[in-house]
Amino acid sequence: MSAEYAAAHSFNKVIDILDRFDRSEAKIIPILQAVQEEYRYLPQEVLTFIATSLRISPARLFGVATFYSHFSLEPKGKHIIKMCDGTACHVRGSSAVIDAIRNKLNLSDKKITTDDMMFTFETVSCLGACGLAPVLVVDDEVHGQITAEQALELISNIEEKEKENA
Repeated sequence: MSAEYAAAHSFNKVIDILDRFDRSEAKIIPILQAVQEEYRYLPQEVLTFIATSLRISPARLFGVATFYSHFSLEPKGKHIIKMCDGTACHVRGSSAVIDAIRNKLNLSDKKITTDDMMFTFETVSCLGACGLAPVLVVDDEVHGQITAEQALELISNIEEKEKENA
């Protein structure tokens, strides 16, 4: 396969997304959301391609992508885990859950994605569910009053399912 073919093929999904949104500059956010859903992050070369396709500056598109915390310029794992460490969650023990997850997945506050790209673990300031503190979100599923043991069990269950489906 030639390099030109590989490069063109890699942008086919982006082209489909751009066409789905009529290549409209007014639809930048839904375009970026769809691209991130496809790639699990926003690759630099894809952002440049999108900017060129929409006839806007790459700096403008990069500004939008970096303004919203939902978007990521770094690759994320297949499973996204978010732990609230806001005041209510912190007071109710989120630190122990954070430490347990980081230890199990060999992560830190700087390294948030596992080497195998299976998990990304992020701490957030608030998930808006303070009454359920501490709160953990795994792949958009909310788990309230979570303990370190329960969090590790959730991760082990995902690992088992992944092994079964491999």
